[in-house]
Amino acid sequence: MNNKLVYIAHRVSGDIENNIKQIFKICNDIHKKDNNIIPFAPYLVALQYLDDRIIEERELGIQANEEHFRRKTMDEVWLCGPAISKGMEHEIKFALKYNIPIKCYSLKLQHDFDKLFKK
Repeated sequence: MNNKLVYIAHRVSGDIENNIKQIFKICNDIHKKDNNIIPFAPYLVALQYLDDRIIEERELGIQANEEHFRRKTMDEVWLCGPAISKGMEHEIKFALKYNIPIKCYSLKLQHDFDKLFKK
C-alpha cells in the first residue's frame, strides 16, 4: 500500500499557540479520515527552538523549511486554515519552484491561491 505524505501549510504567525493547536487538529483529522494520507508539518519542530516573533529566527525557520521542499520529502502540499499567510506564500513558492503539487483545503483558499499565483 502506498501512503501519501502531505505537507500541511497553515498560518503560524499571529496567535502562534492556537495556530499550532489548529495544525495538530488538522493533521489528526486528516490521518484519522484516511490512514493512507500521512500529514506532516516539519516547521512545528523548528518552533520548539526558534521564536517565530524574532525576524532572524523566523528566517532561519523558513530556510530550514525550504530544504524539505528541495528534497521533495512530500508528495503534495495542502493549504489549510482561514487564509494564505506570508509564511504560506513562501511554502507555495517553494512548491512551485520544486514542482510539488498543491491542493487547497477549502474553496476560499483556492480562490486566494488563484488570485495570488495564477495571474
